[in-house]
Amino acid sequence: MADIRPFHGVHYNPSLVKDIAKVLCPPYDIITPLIQQELYQQDDANFVRIEYGRELPHDNDTDNKYIRAADTVRRWLEKGTLHVDDLPAVYLHEHHFTYQNKKYRRRSITCLVKLEEWDRMVVRPHEGTISRARGDRLSMLWMVQANTSPILALYEDSGNTVSSRLDSESKHETLLQAEYENGEIINLWSVDNAEAIDGITRYLARKPLYIADGHHRYESALAYKHEKRFGTPSESVEEPYDFVMMTLVEFADPGLLILPAHRLVRGISRSVLSGIMNGLETFFTIKEVFPNNSGINDALNLLRAGDTGSVRLMVYGLKENSALLLELRDEATISGMMPGFFSEYNAKLDVSIVDHFILEELMGYTPGTSDFHLSYTYDAAEAIKTVSSREYQLAFLVNPVKPEMIKTIADSGERMPKKSTYFYPKMPAGLVFYKFGAG
Repeated sequence: MADIRPFHGVHYNPSLVKDIAKVLCPPYDIITPLIQQELYQQDDANFVRIEYGRELPHDNDTDNKYIRAADTVRRWLEKGTLHVDDLPAVYLHEHHFTYQNKKYRRRSITCLVKLEEWDRMVVRPHEGTISRARGDRLSMLWMVQANTSPILALYEDSGNTVSSRLDSESKHETLLQAEYENGEIINLWSVDNAEAIDGITRYLARKPLYIADGHHRYESALAYKHEKRFGTPSESVEEPYDFVMMTLVEFADPGLLILPAHRLVRGISRSVLSGIMNGLETFFTIKEVFPNNSGINDALNLLRAGDTGSVRLMVYGLKENSALLLELRDEATISGMMPGFFSEYNAKLDVSIVDHFILEELMGYTPGTSDFHLSYTYDAAEAIKTVSSREYQLAFLVNPVKPEMIKTIADSGERMPKKSTYFYPKMPAGLVFYKFGAG
């Protein structure tokens, strides 16, 4: 199904760049102005100058962050700061990290995947996107002619066919290694052995791919391809822009960590706020808990402790210094209030119930037109803190989406609400990237 290819990866030259950890950066979508400033100061060769450069007051059509990013790639290639591999390869990536005092290792493969339209179901999305972010990445493609950060996608490896090959390849010398002060380690291997590449790509060609993180990048790459192909009489000749860089992780990888996407809301009128309890009591059983006293982890354990298949949520901000644990009485009572195209699986997701039932039906929130301001955090303690400090009025705490639910909903052709999942940690930008025509 999927057309998987090796490519001539572009990466930092380890003979000139000694500390790889100082030059990598997060992907564009989590770089705040403060993080951007810190990365600029961290190292003169930090990849943020390419991935998400500064906007300047004098920016115009001939001098802007996209043009400066393209110029930076050109200069760093000329200076040898960046290197293009001689042989096409797929890249084995291991990310060692710690989350809540537990150590993880996530293993993945970075390669090229031929762009396919969504309706072909070769590459399957799982959540909605925001058009503004798509526009930013499209501008990058036009100017830089590169995929600077990978799309994260999932695949099935039920017979450990790919895993066994990666075990063998990880015994070789690394191409790059980044070590951070917090103990996080990133290793990268170049797999340019023709037999190994063929074994991996042949197996994956029979599998659909599920986008985990990077829907904007995929949609931008599709749009770029369509714009480049406009007016072209034939698509029989492959072009570099017919492919996009992806990092593939197996569904069962023990390091595949999905964090919950808690909702934060402000701008709620007094009348709406005072009427919420009546609506919640109609559809949920409610138990008061005290996360500030018992500890947030105890409250989250209660959130996760429901029977298999039951729907549990938590809302903080309706009562002083306490949270309300909500358990849905009967899924059938709200099914008619969900979008008509939702399957039973999508309709019972925590994020679907918060977004489409509580916010839209009970509270009257209309995306894009309401006075409500909706934001997201993946840290429950931070969610409670923002409400306690009155930065937000309410925090809705949800359970994380399980990998098998992503597959089930994507297979049905549906999408979850936007910001349903957060794959932690984010794939770094600058480890290796795909420059059109390189090699």
